[in-house]
Amino acid sequence: LCLGGIFEHSPWVAAGAFAARPFASLEALHRAMAGAMRAASRDEQLALIRAHPELAGRAMVRDELTADSSAEQSGAGLTRCSPAEFARLTDLNARYNAKFGFPFILAVKGYDRAGVIAEFARRLERDPETEFAEALDQIARIAAFRLAEALPGSA
Repeated sequence: LCLGGIFEHSPWVAAGAFAARPFASLEALHRAMAGAMRAASRDEQLALIRAHPELAGRAMVRDELTADSSAEQSGAGLTRCSPAEFARLTDLNARYNAKFGFPFILAVKGYDRAGVIAEFARRLERDPETEFAEALDQIARIAAFRLAEALPGSA
C-alpha cells in the first residue's frame, strides 16, 4: 500500500481502511484510517504507539528515523537542540517511558523546542489512561499532516 507509512511502521492501519474505499475526500480517507486505528485491539494500539520514535531520542541521533519523522522533528527544531535542551529531552523521555511504557507522542508541527519541552513536562503529570488516549489522538493528527503532504491538493 502506498499509504502504509502514514501511521509509523504500521501498514495495517491503511490496510484496515482499504475496504471503505473509494474515499470522497482526503478527510474521509483520514477518518477511515483513524477509525481502523481506534477499532484495533489495545495490544495493536500499544504496538502502534511504540512504533513511534522518541522525540530527540536515539533514533534521531543515529539517523535512523523514517523520512517523515526526520522532517517533523527537524521542523520543530529538535535536530538543533542545545546540550541543555537535549539533556532535558533525554530525561523527559526516560521518565515518560518509565511511567507510561511507551514513547511520548506529539504532532510537533507548529511547535518549537521550548513548546515541545513544555508540552512534554505537562503531559508527564497525567494518568496512564488519559495519556494513552492522547497518544492515539496525536498519532491521528500526525497522520492527517502526513496525508496532506503525501496527497497535496486532495483536501
